[in-house]
Amino acid sequence: MYKTQFYLHFDTMPTTTSQQKGVRVVNGKPYFYTKAKVTDAMRQFALKLKQYKPSEPFDVPVRLYLWFAFDVKDKKKWGKHRPTKPDVDNIAKTFIDSMVKVGFFEDDAIVSDLRVIKTYAEEASVMVQYEVIDQ
Repeated sequence: MYKTQFYLHFDTMPTTTSQQKGVRVVNGKPYFYTKAKVTDAMRQFALKLKQYKPSEPFDVPVRLYLWFAFDVKDKKKWGKHRPTKPDVDNIAKTFIDSMVKVGFFEDDAIVSDLRVIKTYAEEASVMVQYEVIDQ
């Protein structure tokens, strides 16, 4: 079984998510677009992910674990789970979209088992672990 794990460290964790789309109406038709903050968050993730990019994108089912540690100054909050923004599913979607853009996967549809954790720590980081699921 193929399994990889690595950590990405950030000065501050990006908190903008793919859910934060913009919309403008032209001639009565809505046009959706990606806001600059979302593009910047994806760029930050992609920049860190590039060094771990596999030689070929996966095109088989993958199990993916993501552990987001958001930076906070208050030591009492470290390691805690708190109901705060961004929503765990939205930050995972933004991160996975960045993985696709970098070339980890052909399409995010191959992620068939996803586990996401959001906690708080002194330093912003993401632990990434993925493995091919045996068929």
